[in-house]
Amino acid sequence: MTSPGRTELLTLGGVLTAREAEVTVTALLALQRPDGAIPWFRGHHLDPWDHVEAAMALDVAGEHRAAEAAYEWLATHQLPDGSWYSAYADGDAARPTDLGRESNFCAYVAVGVWHHYLSTRDEAFLDRMWPVVSRALDYVLELQLPGGQFAWRRDADGGLADGALLTGSSSVYQALRCALALAEHRRQPQPDWELATGLLGHAIRRHPERFLDKGRYSMDWYYPVLGGALRGPEATARLDGRWDEFVVPGLGVRCVSPNPWVTGGESAELALALWANGDPGRARSVLAWMRHLRHPGGLYWTGYVFADEAVWPEELTSWTAGSVLLAVAALGGDEATVAVFGGERLPQGLDPDCC
Repeated sequence: MTSPGRTELLTLGGVLTAREAEVTVTALLALQRPDGAIPWFRGHHLDPWDHVEAAMALDVAGEHRAAEAAYEWLATHQLPDGSWYSAYADGDAARPTDLGRESNFCAYVAVGVWHHYLSTRDEAFLDRMWPVVSRALDYVLELQLPGGQFAWRRDADGGLADGALLTGSSSVYQALRCALALAEHRRQPQPDWELATGLLGHAIRRHPERFLDKGRYSMDWYYPVLGGALRGPEATARLDGRWDEFVVPGLGVRCVSPNPWVTGGESAELALALWANGDPGRARSVLAWMRHLRHPGGLYWTGYVFADEAVWPEELTSWTAGSVLLAVAALGGDEATVAVFGGERLPQGLDPDCC
């Protein structure tokens, strides 16, 4: 159950009742392994990014011990070079199923750790996790390309994947800013991180040609806003420009255009992006549309093929539920969630000298 006093925060008319929030959190806790790992669902794999997202959702529900266990899992299973593998069978670190390492997967621990600290003000936790974050960010910086963007993956053989993804690099941008906030709090300056952040933000805002063309995917549309590189009129113009292409009123957000498939994770993330850019009305509407994806057990279906009126795939994922709880928490004013997704007080890094 959610902790006392948290149900009001996680209540949003037309989106989630207090009782529904409790059921969702209980379902998330049931997915977590005793060692802290949070797979997509039991029997499926864990990836580090979605693991952190689920942990943040537990924190907004007041389940701080469970969230801390998730971060301890990362600390225990961090590889010597500071990374994590891209996937582990059912969260079993002894059974990695993808030996590649993805830049945004490895960086996202900084977002989760800063969010947990802001939720708990636990300095001892920060002392334990600072070396984990530091090693992870140092590893990720090895994947930054000369134009500021990040190669999206290092393959199992050590080679870099060809090109950078706008979605992944936008997520890395948010992670770098959270890492800089953490470093400032600890009074341990990180000039390399500051320079990397500034270069990356500039690339996202001004150099779309430096990223692989994945414009069919809605994440490439809204992630520069969600990650914090774009705000204000520029962000509004970006979201409005392709709204009709990706948004299906009453159902949610397409994962890929023009496929007739809306997905819960993308819908909740778009809601977060809208809220972060000062548009809580549309954010709330998008979340309300997701009601049709909610399972009575508290979790959410990954997606819905509206042309066939069919749920697909038939899976209830921890990260979809986590994204809903985080979006509701942001709209409800949760301090930690507002800080890491609103980003008003996060450092922006050093602006590069650009032509």
